[in-house]
Amino acid sequence: MASKIFMGDIPELMEIILNNLNGEFKSLYSCALVSRHWCKIAIPILWRDPFSFDQKPMFISRYFSSLNEEDKFIVESYGLNIDFPNTLFYYAKFLKILNLLCLMDKVEKWIQFKIFGSQERITLNTVRDNITNLLFKLFVESGATLSKLDFDISNFTIKPKVFYSLGKNDHFFSKLQDIIISVETESDFLNIEENDTLLRILAKKATKVYTLKLDLFDYILKPRLYRALANIIKSQEHLRRFELSCEEGLQSEFYGVISALESQRYTLQEIKLDNCAYSTEFNVLKNCDKLEELHILNCEEEELLKVLDTDFCHISTLEICSYSIDASILIPILENLGIFLQRLKLYSDNQEIYTQQLLRTLMIFCPNLTYLYISFIKFSDQLLKFINSLRKLQFLTLSLIDNGSNDIVKIHVMQLAKILPLTLQYLDLEINWSCPHIDILLRHCDAPLKKLIISKDPDEKKIIDALIGFCVRKKSLIYVNIGRFWILNNFNNNYLNNLKKNLEVYIKLVPYECIIVNC
Repeated sequence: MASKIFMGDIPELMEIILNNLNGEFKSLYSCALVSRHWCKIAIPILWRDPFSFDQKPMFISRYFSSLNEEDKFIVESYGLNIDFPNTLFYYAKFLKILNLLCLMDKVEKWIQFKIFGSQERITLNTVRDNITNLLFKLFVESGATLSKLDFDISNFTIKPKVFYSLGKNDHFFSKLQDIIISVETESDFLNIEENDTLLRILAKKATKVYTLKLDLFDYILKPRLYRALANIIKSQEHLRRFELSCEEGLQSEFYGVISALESQRYTLQEIKLDNCAYSTEFNVLKNCDKLEELHILNCEEEELLKVLDTDFCHISTLEICSYSIDASILIPILENLGIFLQRLKLYSDNQEIYTQQLLRTLMIFCPNLTYLYISFIKFSDQLLKFINSLRKLQFLTLSLIDNGSNDIVKIHVMQLAKILPLTLQYLDLEINWSCPHIDILLRHCDAPLKKLIISKDPDEKKIIDALIGFCVRKKSLIYVNIGRFWILNNFNNNYLNNLKKNLEVYIKLVPYECIIVNC
């Protein structure tokens, strides 16, 4: 079987294997050098999203061999001394993911490397924009079909030739599944006509989008562009995920963008709102009977949560992140969600979440939680009873307020260790930015933890001995992060070097961002 894969006799299986390396540039490049058969499979994967790789931009030159004579003349007219080599592959056709900001950045670095080290910025920007448009046009005409598009409508000027090519080549946007639209500069820089045209093309040709994300300033977009965004929503056949982030204050006017979600009431499964004030437009969410996930970040959650007050609301994932969270508002919502709720995150910046009645409600009405994240909550008997009642819990994050002496904290940690569910695989425990008595926790814990996040304990030997003892006893722990926000990619101090030396036989120390499990 292995020899058949190596020789390319089972290309479908080989493609599945190499697809698992998507995003790993060095590994894919090595595979492309194994044989001709591997090369034919690895190269298209390698060139799906070339602009996101952290590599030198010289690969851009390979695209120019596919330009027509007129476009080659335009490139040469900028004084760019380019060799247009013959290539084995038509690389432009492989493109699947296009981030226009990443494309512009790579083009700018490529130009600087060629000839523009000391020229004025405005000259560089002009050439960069023109070269970027040539490449955009090449991708459209190459036969490529995008699966993801990410662009900022305020930072890129699209030329008429590109719009002409988009009009003739329906396939380019026809299989888009993810779209991210951003606006990050003031309205004076927006070309309303141009961006309205692009959005209308997307509404017409990209109708199979699963995820739509909008990052907007409330005072920038004109109502006309909001209506164009609403038309994109209405044109979709099965929109499943919608995200709206308003970067400037609490936005309260949406010019029909939220109301347009009514057209997706039978397909919409997830909504994420950030920095949004309440608007009557949000009432349409009450009709979205397929909605399963709701994420409310830095919003007026009191009013927004009312959309959950319906008989057919079956939300399984609820995330609320705010400066402060009023538990009294949450209680009737949690009672309504009941057994459907499986993942819950309550994050308060620095205000304690009132707990006793909230925990009692969760314990009675929400027994099916598999994921729980609560911040700024006190260690209490009620909290321990609640966690003990969660027999399906797999992921637990607790940011605890230390409300007692060291001896009391020690007792609470021991009690917590003993009642952790046997289904638990992931634990992130934080007590006032430290995690004392980690040795006690691990010595009394019977949960088969696979991932563990702990803050730095001043007693290094205590950490090492506790982790080794747990690994030997449970044989389940694989990944550990110590220090939460420390960067552990390079172990460049004695503390981390010693940890790695003693623990690498048992576990793998990883950076925080590689181990964290989000709601």
